[in-house]
This record gives sequence, C-alpha cells and structure tokens, in this order.
Amino acid sequence: MEAAHNGPVTGTAAPGIVTVDVAVESPEQMKQLGRRISGVLAPGDLVMLTGELGAGKTTLTRGLGEGLGVRGAVTSPTFVIARVHPPLGEGPALVHVDAYRLGGGLDEMEDLDLDVSLPESVVVVEWGDGKVEELSEDRLQVVIDRAVGDTDDERRTVTLVGIGARWAGLREELAAR
Repeated sequence: MEAAHNGPVTGTAAPGIVTVDVAVESPEQMKQLGRRISGVLAPGDLVMLTGELGAGKTTLTRGLGEGLGVRGAVTSPTFVIARVHPPLGEGPALVHVDAYRLGGGLDEMEDLDLDVSLPESVVVVEWGDGKVEELSEDRLQVVIDRAVGDTDDERRTVTLVGIGARWAGLREELAAR
C-alpha cells in the first residue's frame, strides 16, 4: 500500500504486535505523519518515541498535536520534563513528556502522575524505553531512524509498533487515513 504523502507503507504482524514502516522525506512529511497517526489515537493511548537527537520526535509530536486539535505550540519539553496541551474541542489532551534526563524508570516517572493523566489523555513520551512500558499493556512505539554522521539528509524510516490488542488494526486504520 502507498502512503499519500510518503513512500511505501509496509509491515509485519506477530501475536499481539503489529509493525508498520513508513518512509519520510522531510520535516513537513514527519508532521503530516503525526497528523495521520493522531486520527487513530484515543484517550488512554500511550505513544513512546525513540530516535537519535534530531531524528524528528518533536516534529512528529507537533503533527500529533495539530491533528488532535490541542492548545499551545508543541515544543520539546526537555527542560520542563512534561507539558500538557489541553484540547481546543472535545478531543483528548496531549501530555508530552521528555524522559531523557530521567534515569529512575517508572519510580521517577510516578512523580509526573502519568498514570492519572493517561485515561483521559494521549500521553506521548520521548526517550521512554525502559521507563514507561508499565503504564499500559497496549502502547504504540514509534522508532525514527535517520542517517547518522555529518549529513543534511532529511530522509527517515519511521517504524510504528503497535503492542497489544488495542493496535491490532493499526495498518488498516492508517491506510484509511
């Protein structure tokens, strides 16, 4: 299947896991992908973003925020750790967390009360691997790969990994958007 704004969308499935790969050629396409993903998100969803510095995690989250229709500019929460963007309408709030400087795993994350925010919000955690998985059995992991080294190459491969029954129809839902 071909993504309208990107290269081919491909993927695999394993019990309880759905994987979708998307080619992204520019920051604008990364935001478009975020808007597209926002269409399949619901209150209670946990999204974990992984990628090198400068890979596009915050750019993708900007697209998610636009698609969810939340208030405020979505910027990197590196120094404040977490930002809450309330909905402008009836949709869920976006809780954007940067766990890069948090080393204590879920114990340290508990101070942020993410478990309280999760049921009524979409929680997006950058650098959350090994720190927030226990918040939800069902989660969407987004891995952004880019060329490393001294390069201006804006191409990325984005791998969406839906874990749990919640994400069983991920490939079909994205294709419909």
